[in-house]
Amino acid sequence: MGSAQGSAGRSGPAAGMLSVIARQQRQLAEARSRTASDALIDVAIGVLVERLHCSVAEAGEQLRGLAAAAGVAPADFAAEVLGQAPGASPRPALDSDARRRSWLAQAAVGHAADGCPVAQAVHDEVLAPLGAVAVAFWMLEPDGALALVGEAGLGPLDASRWQRIPPQLDCAAQRAARLGAPQWWPTGSPPGPAAGGIGAGGTDSTGGTDGPARLGPWRGARAALPFRRAGAVVGAMEICWPASRAQFGEGLRRELTALADLCLHSLRPTSGPGGTPGAAAAQTPEGFATLAARVAWLPALLDAVGGSVLLAQAVRADDGEVLDFRIDHVGEGFQDPGGRPPAELRGRGLLELYPLLGADAGLFGRAVEVLRTGEPYRADGTVLLTLVDDVVVGEEVDVRIARLFDGVAIGWTVGEASAGEYSLLRAVERLGRFGAWQEEIRTGAVRWTRHTYELFGRARHAPPIPLDDLHTHVHPQDRAAVDQLRDALLRLKRSVTVSFRVLLPDGTMRQLRALAEPVTDTAGTLVAVRGVYQDLTSHYRTQVVLDATRHQLADSEARAAGQHRLALTLQRALLPGSDEAVEASGLAVAVRYRPAEQEHLVGGDWYDAVTLPGGDVLLVVGDVAGHSIRTVAGMVTLRNSLRGLAVTGAGPAHLLRWLNRVTYHLTDDITATVVCGLYRPSDHTLRWARAGHLPPVLVHGGKASTLPQPDGLLLGVEPDAAYEEAIHHLAPEDLLLLFTDGLIERRGTGLDTSLGALLEIAAQRQPDVARQADHVLAHTRPDTDDDTCLIVIQRRDHRA
Repeated sequence: MGSAQGSAGRSGPAAGMLSVIARQQRQLAEARSRTASDALIDVAIGVLVERLHCSVAEAGEQLRGLAAAAGVAPADFAAEVLGQAPGASPRPALDSDARRRSWLAQAAVGHAADGCPVAQAVHDEVLAPLGAVAVAFWMLEPDGALALVGEAGLGPLDASRWQRIPPQLDCAAQRAARLGAPQWWPTGSPPGPAAGGIGAGGTDSTGGTDGPARLGPWRGARAALPFRRAGAVVGAMEICWPASRAQFGEGLRRELTALADLCLHSLRPTSGPGGTPGAAAAQTPEGFATLAARVAWLPALLDAVGGSVLLAQAVRADDGEVLDFRIDHVGEGFQDPGGRPPAELRGRGLLELYPLLGADAGLFGRAVEVLRTGEPYRADGTVLLTLVDDVVVGEEVDVRIARLFDGVAIGWTVGEASAGEYSLLRAVERLGRFGAWQEEIRTGAVRWTRHTYELFGRARHAPPIPLDDLHTHVHPQDRAAVDQLRDALLRLKRSVTVSFRVLLPDGTMRQLRALAEPVTDTAGTLVAVRGVYQDLTSHYRTQVVLDATRHQLADSEARAAGQHRLALTLQRALLPGSDEAVEASGLAVAVRYRPAEQEHLVGGDWYDAVTLPGGDVLLVVGDVAGHSIRTVAGMVTLRNSLRGLAVTGAGPAHLLRWLNRVTYHLTDDITATVVCGLYRPSDHTLRWARAGHLPPVLVHGGKASTLPQPDGLLLGVEPDAAYEEAIHHLAPEDLLLLFTDGLIERRGTGLDTSLGALLEIAAQRQPDVARQADHVLAHTRPDTDDDTCLIVIQRRDHRA
């Protein structure tokens, strides 16, 4: 009817196609109904053949005659016959309509090949008559997720979205599987915060925050029932209605519970690599009700890796509450605190074997929480309390719990050291000067290792010192540290590290550091405290000496810093940088000083450009070897001495010979290089001499070259050294560069190569000497962290 109305406005091929599709859908539904009814009648005929001892034809005629006499359809009468047949499977008491629907569904699912046809059959024969619009089946996976194995009535998008429901998603199906009990929601999803995921109730299956995630777009009633086999949850189904219901009556609940049992038994195991792992594991014959049977490969894997692991299946009450865990598999490497073999553990309850695990916040509660949430639990150094021959035995274990279907995998490792490990621990104690200890809270028993006795200077037969008496063996000034140790362990239950001095029996003291921690059981109860003492006596004495040395070093550093500041101030006072050219006796002069990149390297480079009383211009560039206050002091001596000698009117060679004697006899064993020139304005001549220094660079006619250099030994080496003098005539516009080696030196580069690079830079003429000096400094890149002095002069003729 809907199709006909929907196509009323259409004409031509489209309307005809829709009419054909609608007719085929009606025929398919009728065929399914006839198939289910025929199958039900066939089963009833078989029952009558056995009861009446007649032929099949006679039984068929008998059934149709009785149905006609009763005024009911043959299929309805067949359902009545099957509902009263001897040997029928025991099922909840159902009314006649429910029994008929149940037998129609059972007959229909017999022809289903997998989950979706099963879902379609129960939907058509049972749920649709009850007003439901959709049904879905999921099987439990090892991690607690639900894998979709069949559905009817869902759209393609919802079927895709709900292929896998993670264990942390709050929805009806997960609640049924997690709690092991049906969920009846007559008015739809209950209000409350959604756990997030595929979709949330209250809006649609794509989102929302006002309730659990909702399957499909319907806001009406829904029911979710667990699939249970041998008491274990193996999956879940969910049924959706388009509108709310008054309530789920007792009869309807029995019918849907029986339907869930029918659906579980009708599902076929998946096969092949494309099958759903959870479905394949759960869809097994009736006898495969244990974890080991559902994942047959897992026990073999656990035994192969040799882990101390057991697999346990949840034992639930009728309302889904977990009462215990039945142990299905015990790994070959499992360590039972009571020493029982694995055969004595299999098939028994976890609380039966380890009753103390059921204490508040005990390991049993942790396992139930893991099963409920799917979140693994792990704890290292947990004290496991068990009863062995009516005696409470405590073992420190590392525990791991993970969900596996409707059960858990529990692994614990008892901390026992092998002989090799014990030897290694002894070596660690000896080399690190450690001593271990442990004190039981309940009994007060104290255990010390051998090295702990040595740290306290006590004989091995002497009793260990408990925490309560430790302060009597500690220096009075350090007893507050012992109080802090006890308070942190016994009251605050937290780890602590303290240091104190121990008074030894021979009257000496030993500096110890204590590192300790509390030991609690799974309920958080303090059962012991333990830790190590470490001997820090040698370290303490070294620290005292180091502190004294550090103070001395700080004083030395302060003195050195003061000397450095003095040298730097003195150097800057003597070598004030000049950014402007200076006119002096027909010369344009520019001077530049570039300090070393590292400020602490105060060097001995200096320059001087001064007009003498006779009218000549003194031009000097020098470099005292070294970087220290002694170097700066030597530079000051040479600079001032040369200025004083220059007023005598002697030539550059004589000035250097005198300056060499000053350097050799009157300074603190320094050496230096100098180039000294006297420029005579009257004839534009430059008389110059050098003491081991690089020659000046002349820029003439667009080309740069070094002046031919006279001989001359560096200052301070030979007291009677002689120096030659050279004369050069400066042509108009000639440039002359005097510099120290810091301008061109580069590591790994020869001096001739560096000098050639400087000539290329100097040949690039600039408008004036100031910019020429800046150009040279900007384009030279030394890397020896040496300071640099540069003088650039140019002849300027006076014009009237």
